[in-house]
Amino acid sequence: MSSTIILTDSTADIPQELVDRLGIVVVPLTVMFGSTAYLDGIEMSAAQFYSELVRADELPTTSQPSPARFLETYRTLLEQYPESQIVSIHLSSGVSGTYQSALLGKSMLEKHEDRVTVVDSKSASYGYGMLVVYAAELAVAGQSPADIVQAVKRLGERRCLYFLVDTLEYLQKGGRIGKAAAMVGTLLNIKPILSIDKEGIIYSADKARGNKKATARIIELLERDLKGQKINIAVGHTADRSTAEAFVAQLAEHFELGDQIYTELGAVIGTHVGPGTIGIFAWPAGDER
Repeated sequence: MSSTIILTDSTADIPQELVDRLGIVVVPLTVMFGSTAYLDGIEMSAAQFYSELVRADELPTTSQPSPARFLETYRTLLEQYPESQIVSIHLSSGVSGTYQSALLGKSMLEKHEDRVTVVDSKSASYGYGMLVVYAAELAVAGQSPADIVQAVKRLGERRCLYFLVDTLEYLQKGGRIGKAAAMVGTLLNIKPILSIDKEGIIYSADKARGNKKATARIIELLERDLKGQKINIAVGHTADRSTAEAFVAQLAEHFELGDQIYTELGAVIGTHVGPGTIGIFAWPAGDER
């Protein structure tokens, strides 16, 4: 374990290979289907989640880890690694109470509270998972917690992300759009394009009719945001990697691509947008990953 431990929660949607290789500590959220609870990513995989989602009569709910859970995790790590500090990076406070729960857990430490830094990513899914991975790489390289936090914030300002939603059903079920709007949108084959603003709030970036036009529009948005730079790309999918790979192939026609990462969108994003959604996360290639 490096002198700085990087901790996050399961909504970062980081591929397990990266979690294992970089020693990232992941605290799971809870997914509820009716009265049955599952620890996200531990007792229920992304594939299992989407399989259950399409059969469920009602939307599942998700809940953040309790402050006590964070307290226990922080205390255990600090006792096990007495020379280490913790940088704890979490899902946007504009989306979930996870960040606040982590802050409360830190405040409950009887000692060594100064060895824990809690960061609001102001992002979701691999939009901050890539920040966690970058932080873990810097920790392995021996960077200090303060330097890691500053580097993560700089990279967060440069990355961009878009979610292409395949169906309006789950946005309607979750109350984000009305039933009439969902019905008309479905008839017109409208595909919403969602993003997250600088305050960490999800908003509608655009919309298009059909997947082909929506995909082309996202590429236009990326060209606007990244101005033709060489980019690293991560694509999140809902247990359908072939769709993600096809999108990367299209991106390669417009950008010089560096790192290419595939990940599964987890339960929190999946509950709101449903199966068939693709998440596109891009940032300039260079010293950052």
